[in-house]
Amino acid sequence: MRSITDLDRILREYTLYLQMEKGMSANTREAYVADVRKLLGYLGEGGTALRDVTPDTLRYFVGELHDLGIAERSQARILSGLRSFFHFLSIEDYLRPDPTELLESPKIGLHLPEVLTVEEINAMIAAIDPDKAEAQRDRAIMETLYGCGLRVSELIGLEMSKIYGEEGYIVVRGKGNKERMVPVSEVAVYEISEYLHDRALLKVKPDCTNILFLNRRGGKLTRERIFQIVKSLAEAAGIRKNISPHTLRHSFATHLLEGGANLRAIQQMLGHETIATTQIYIHLDRSTLRSDILAFHPRNRREGL
Repeated sequence: MRSITDLDRILREYTLYLQMEKGMSANTREAYVADVRKLLGYLGEGGTALRDVTPDTLRYFVGELHDLGIAERSQARILSGLRSFFHFLSIEDYLRPDPTELLESPKIGLHLPEVLTVEEINAMIAAIDPDKAEAQRDRAIMETLYGCGLRVSELIGLEMSKIYGEEGYIVVRGKGNKERMVPVSEVAVYEISEYLHDRALLKVKPDCTNILFLNRRGGKLTRERIFQIVKSLAEAAGIRKNISPHTLRHSFATHLLEGGANLRAIQQMLGHETIATTQIYIHLDRSTLRSDILAFHPRNRREGL
């Protein structure tokens, strides 16, 4: 097995392979290599070596593309480039087996996102093991992720100084580095405040002092770790749906719409640039649309607290 440590050399060899073996144009070669670099950047963030990539690693990567709003057609194109790259690694004896062999491409075309019921979300939160050191953190994560309809990138970058619990909102940094105010439920505020007691016991890394959700080493959580938390809780709750953290965002929007929230209010909550992006959730009775947000949120009020 050949060494896989010199990535620049491997990318040069791959570019030559695309030119000589596949006859691809310069523009296509550049696009394929750019897609590989996207993956390498993602692996670097998570501390995963190229040799350790598995089909699940690639599924998490595709999930991040989805979370960033990359269209299914673009996701499929990126996966096509990655399949070519890993096929090259395999035939050149850099890597075996090929982790893309069992990887499915995203379905292209408009389709309704997977949605969890309120009962399923409740079951996931109830499945958190209270004996785990991260139990309170994970409860706060689930309530914030679902209760505020956040993207994963917004959740892991959420800052302590942007939590305004008494006022009932948080400030989120979304796409394009734009900030928006998002109403936060009493339940989420309570779980966050409880988590802060545990967070105070951590030895926080210097560059993470203002980051709300941390790992046990006091560092910033990765997107992949959030995927793992959500998937493990779904399995523990006996949920068979193919879900990701983004499913909670879809569920949040759908439940608000079902409850009667105004579509433009949901647009602002989600941070969508245009109302057209939000309209995918209108597979419900339009006559039920009214105003306000939190009045319709199924987990807005704490019972018995």
